[in-house]
Amino acid sequence: MKKQNIDPRIDTYIEKATPFAQPILDHIRSLVHQVCPNVEETMKWSFPHFDYKGAMMCSMASFKNHMAFGFWKASIMEDPYSILQQENRTAMGHLGKIKTMKDLPKDKIMLEYIKQAMILNEQGIKIVKAPVKSAPKKEVIVPDYFIKALGKNIKALETFENFSPSHRREYINWITEAKTETTRDKRLATAIEWLSEGKIKDWKYVRK
Repeated sequence: MKKQNIDPRIDTYIEKATPFAQPILDHIRSLVHQVCPNVEETMKWSFPHFDYKGAMMCSMASFKNHMAFGFWKASIMEDPYSILQQENRTAMGHLGKIKTMKDLPKDKIMLEYIKQAMILNEQGIKIVKAPVKSAPKKEVIVPDYFIKALGKNIKALETFENFSPSHRREYINWITEAKTETTRDKRLATAIEWLSEGKIKDWKYVRK
């Protein structure tokens, strides 16, 4: 691997991953660099991504009991070995839940798919999504307990009132969909804290 293509944040990510995932993450990383020496490593949405020619190519992520690997343009890639789970996926990524090295396709197959993804980026091919007709959104009512909590924090209230309807809806749905009162109260407290800091509900996933 070329030093300039290595992102130290990915080194840290792998070091902090569950022990079973570390060799798998290292191996996938190595395969990507083997096929695409000029790949650019980066962190997006808190997990490792591999970009090429200014566009996302593939990514990997580690969880408590499994890890995942996926291609950004999987929906338009050829799948000669039928390994890309395009429909009815039960896990993030396109190779299912990876728990051991044996869950990965053979290196030869992995290299073929990574090369295919690389070529798509070289050719500047983009995914064209068909326009989706959105159904009219139902009016979301702010619960009394949420209004009461907002009334006790001026900054949170100001942020909430200045938010777009979609951002307000995200907070309301998150709180009202809690399964228990304990969870609801915990989410409510967190919501007030984030709103007082001017944050949208999914602020952690906003690209910086």
